[in-house]
Amino acid sequence: MAQAGKGRLNYRCPMCFMRDLDIDMFYDKEKEEYYCLRCQYTGDEKDILEKNELIRIKYRKMYERITEFE
Repeated sequence: MAQAGKGRLNYRCPMCFMRDLDIDMFYDKEKEEYYCLRCQYTGDEKDILEKNELIRIKYRKMYERITEFE
């Protein structure tokens, strides 16, 4: 998704991203946290970045050509 300018920086929601949905999170200035409108997930920037890195494990071999199967 394109950067929509709804907050400081748009992050993908980790819970929606696990289900292969590309949903941007919104930033709440009062609570200083990000939230998702679709699944009601909330978290700070550190929490979101940690969970998104865990999810990227399933894409780690995306750019490698696999020719041998054991």
